[in-house]
Amino acid sequence: MRHMQKNERTNSLWQIGTRIALTMLALSLAAIPSSHGEGRPGQDQGGKGRAAEVKQRLAADYDRLATLYKHLHANPELSLREARTAARLARELKEVGFEVTENVGGHGVVAVLKNGDGPTVLVRTDMDALPVIEQTGLPYASKVRTRDKNENEVGVMHACGHDVHMTCWVGTARMLAGLKNRWKGTLVFIGQPAEEIGAGARMMLGAGLFKKFPQPDYGLALHCAANLPYGSVAYTEGLAMANVDSVDIIVHGKGGHGAAPHTTIDPVVLAARIVLDLQTLVSRETNPIDPAVVTVGSIHGGSKHNIIPNEVHMQLTVRSTKDTVRKHLLDGIRRIAEAAAKGAGAPAPEIKVNPEEFTPALLNDSALTQKTVAVFKEVLGADKVVARPPMMGGEDFSRYGRAKVPICLYWLGTIDPKRVADSQREGGKPLPSLHSDHFAPVPEPSIKTGVLTMSLAVLNLLGK
Repeated sequence: MRHMQKNERTNSLWQIGTRIALTMLALSLAAIPSSHGEGRPGQDQGGKGRAAEVKQRLAADYDRLATLYKHLHANPELSLREARTAARLARELKEVGFEVTENVGGHGVVAVLKNGDGPTVLVRTDMDALPVIEQTGLPYASKVRTRDKNENEVGVMHACGHDVHMTCWVGTARMLAGLKNRWKGTLVFIGQPAEEIGAGARMMLGAGLFKKFPQPDYGLALHCAANLPYGSVAYTEGLAMANVDSVDIIVHGKGGHGAAPHTTIDPVVLAARIVLDLQTLVSRETNPIDPAVVTVGSIHGGSKHNIIPNEVHMQLTVRSTKDTVRKHLLDGIRRIAEAAAKGAGAPAPEIKVNPEEFTPALLNDSALTQKTVAVFKEVLGADKVVARPPMMGGEDFSRYGRAKVPICLYWLGTIDPKRVADSQREGGKPLPSLHSDHFAPVPEPSIKTGVLTMSLAVLNLLGK
C-alpha cells in the first residue's frame, strides 16, 4: 500500500508539472509574432501590407490620373507662364481637402494638409514646359505654339516629363488624403514654376515659402529618366547633380567689307579664338578629378556673306560640382574673353553671368536617401532599384536643400524595357533624351510606379 501511494503521489506531481510546462509553452508561443504579421504592431502598416493598400487604391484611381496626364501633356506652358497649369493643380488638391494658396513666387502653388502631430514632409513637382515642337506622333501630342520672350514663334512641349511629375504629385496627394488613418504630421505639396530656367525654387523661397507655410523636416521629388525601364527607379546618394550657370558674351569688333578685312577688327575671328581658348579651362586648368563643363551652345554674328559685323553674341552653359571650381571657371571665362579682345585691339567684351538662372548643385541627404531606397527595394525588388552616378544636369530642387531641409530626388523609369535593352546592344537604336522632341514616356505603368513610390516614401516618414 505504501509503495502504491508513493507512486500515485509521484504521478500526480508529474502531471501537475507537465500542465505548468505546457501552459508556459503556450504563453511563449502566443508572444511570438506570426509569420503573417498577426500580433505584430504596425507590420500591416509598413512594407508590403501598406504597399498592397496603396496599389489597390491606385488601381481604382488610375483612369482619372491617365486623363489628367493627357490633358497636361497636350496643354503645356512655358516657364513663368504656367497660369492654367497651376490653376488645375490647385483645383485637384482642393478637391481632396488640402488648404491651397496660389501665386506663391509667380504661379507657384502651395497645398497644406495637417493631420495631427508629426513631421512635415514637402513634396515638389515642377510645372513648366520647353520651347520644343513635339514630334512624337502621340494622339495627345502638344500642338501648342506661342512666342517666347524674344518674340520668336516656338512650339511648347513637356519634353522633360514635368507632366508625369505633376500627375504623380496629384496621385500621391489623393492617395495620402485617403489614407489619413495611416499617418500623422503635415504635408506641404508645392507646384513649382520655372524649373527649366532655374528660377522657380528661388522665387518661391523668396516669396516666403518656409516662413508663411510649415517648415519641412524632409523634402522629396521625383524626375523622369529617359533611359530607365518603367517599373524601376534610380537614386544617387550625396552629390547628384551639378552647379549650372548661364553666361552671355557680346564680342565687340569693328565692322566693314568682307573683301577688306585689314580695315576691320573681326569679331567672328575673336569669337572663334575665345571658343577654342575656353577649352583649356577644363583640360588644362581644372583638376582632372573635378567634373567641369564649359559649352558654347549658341553663337550668332553677321547678316551677309561679305559683311564683317560689329559684334558676335555667344551663350555658354557652365557646369561644376564644387563652388571653388565654379568660381575658377567663371573668372576664367572673363579672363580669356578680355585677353582675346585686348590682343586684337578690340573693345572690351560684355560678359554677363545671369544670377537668376544659377542652379546650385543638388546634394541628396544620405540618411533620407538610404531610408527611402530601403522602402523602394522592399516594394519593387532590389533589381528594380539601381544606384545612378552623379550627372552634370541641373535641378533647382537643390535650393530647398541649401535652405537646410534634408532632400531626396530620385529618378523614375518611363521607357519600355525592350527599347532600353535594344538601345544598349551594339548597333541598337538610341533612345531620345530628355528635352528631345521625340521623348515619350510610357504613361502606364510609369505613373503608377511614381505614385506608389512617392506615397510609400512619405508614409515611411509619417506612418503611424
